[in-house]
Amino acid sequence: MKNFLINKTPINDLLQGEIISKKDERGYFERVFCIDEFKENFNLKKNISQINRSLSKLKGTVRGCHFQLYPYAETKIVSCCNGSLFDVAIDLRKGSETYLKYFSQILTPENKKFLVIPEGFAHGFQTLENDTEIIYFVTEKFSPEHDNGINPFDPAININWPLPCSLLSENDKKRKFIKDRNFKGIELFDFNTQE
Repeated sequence: MKNFLINKTPINDLLQGEIISKKDERGYFERVFCIDEFKENFNLKKNISQINRSLSKLKGTVRGCHFQLYPYAETKIVSCCNGSLFDVAIDLRKGSETYLKYFSQILTPENKKFLVIPEGFAHGFQTLENDTEIIYFVTEKFSPEHDNGINPFDPAININWPLPCSLLSENDKKRKFIKDRNFKGIELFDFNTQE
């Protein structure tokens, strides 16, 4: 029995999923993750290393847009467990046909949608309600030395955030625009061929 719906997005390799709820008179049962189904249907190449949870108290908070560099590049599986958010994935893969393009999706507990954001993408979001909580599965541990990001208000990306920004971390405020840094895209590596 299938546990997830799989939907393509306009950006290659970026997938949107939806949890299938099994309901009866008692309530419901949902599988939120299955390594076999994710490897088969969502191109998950590495196992999950961490599961993180984030709470943003204030509606309009922007977090992002973050990524990690090789060898700690990560795939993220992002869903919302309270409130709602405008979730964004930006293609930063060097040579990609959709380089600097983004895809956005509203995530809520009710719509049961999630994004599977592969390596080579930046991730960010804006909360649409107070006390919005997200959970995300990642394939690499956090490495401060490999942590990177782009400014969420970079005109080269031109994200159409739905609300005025109410809160942004100092680190995210300091992120330079792409035109002001020597950024030419993220080079992807095949981990099976690396020594």
